[in-house]
Amino acid sequence: MSRTPEDRRARSLDRSSLDRSSLDRSWHLARTRPEMDVAEMEYALIRCFEGFGHWQAECLAAVSEFSGSGPENALLHMIRMNDRPKSVRDLCHLSNRDDIPNIQYSLRKLIKAGLVVRNGSGRSGVTYEVTALGRKITDDYANVRADLLIEAVSRVPDLGKRLRAAAQTFDLMTGIYEESARTAATHRTYRQKTTAKAKRD
Repeated sequence: MSRTPEDRRARSLDRSSLDRSSLDRSWHLARTRPEMDVAEMEYALIRCFEGFGHWQAECLAAVSEFSGSGPENALLHMIRMNDRPKSVRDLCHLSNRDDIPNIQYSLRKLIKAGLVVRNGSGRSGVTYEVTALGRKITDDYANVRADLLIEAVSRVPDLGKRLRAAAQTFDLMTGIYEESARTAATHRTYRQKTTAKAKRD
């Protein structure tokens, strides 16, 4: 009995599903099922972050001649957030960053470009806010973002709900990473002990 084109397509889909399920996805960071789950999330996050960076660069280029990195773009919008001046401490808290020299370098670039102004003096009294040009560029950025990115998101059924769940998951994972980092810092002698043991062996 001859098969219809629909039968052949269904058979092909079944075979491709079987092929995917039989793939060996284990590697040195994915030896067990929980390790695989975390590793796949981490590398999806890396790819998403890079895609986000590409989007930020192109969207900023569409509304400004300022050539800023992804973190600089993010700082600009954080400074504009709620139209409230921000200190370096505020920016560190909002972005979960502690590389203050890099943040200060980015702020100098934003100031030189005329997008941000520095107010106050002293170590605790300095704040940053957007200039009129910075306000215009961030408004234009928001409009392009709404026309392109948000429109694309809106066309995907239930994606908004999935994004809210993803944001909650990322917040949870941020806390887990931070706590695990503190524990790893506490037990740094582990590497020294294992290295010494390897040398003896």
